[in-house]
Amino acid sequence: MMSTAAHRLATPFESPVRSDDRSLTLPALVARQLELLGEDPTREGLLRTPQRVADSLAWLTRGYDMDVRDVVGDALFAENHDHMVLVRDIEFYSMCEHHMLPFFGKVHIAYIPNGTIIGLSKLPRIVEMYARRLQVQERLTEQVAEALESVLHPRGVGVVIEAAHLCMMMRGVEKQESRTTTSAVRGQFRECPMTRSEFWGLVNKR
Repeated sequence: MMSTAAHRLATPFESPVRSDDRSLTLPALVARQLELLGEDPTREGLLRTPQRVADSLAWLTRGYDMDVRDVVGDALFAENHDHMVLVRDIEFYSMCEHHMLPFFGKVHIAYIPNGTIIGLSKLPRIVEMYARRLQVQERLTEQVAEALESVLHPRGVGVVIEAAHLCMMMRGVEKQESRTTTSAVRGQFRECPMTRSEFWGLVNKR
């Protein structure tokens, strides 16, 4: 069965690349891209660019090789806290799957425990795991909420992401001040207007 990483590097014109061939194949593809753009990949300034781009893409998409259970580990603790826990302004960087251009911003995560709390540092790690993939903001928001539901089984979860997209800022409509906000609410955050109102109030508090 083809690995996830190999499947990501496959193109409609080639057989899938084996994961152990990535270090050779991806730089060659980047060099060919440079040629198609009208550049000379053998000139001094570009000699190491194919390898740099390959290394950069491997770093920026390393989330494919992560699993939420491994990210959280044993950082789950029995606790009788039954009020909202909120971590705001978690910075993230991701890449739009439509143009492979960056989008970036902040994530706000809240949950209401159901007998279990999570180590606070694990929330940014969960965001990082899903952000380091080719993404759309809508899916990223849902994935973070689903991950928290799966590991915590809380009374409710709320996730809000605010981001700027370079595919809107440096190409296409070129709107520099545009921002996109997405949300995912589960459990009490969806069912109880007071909980949802408290959540949005805390998110918007500056």
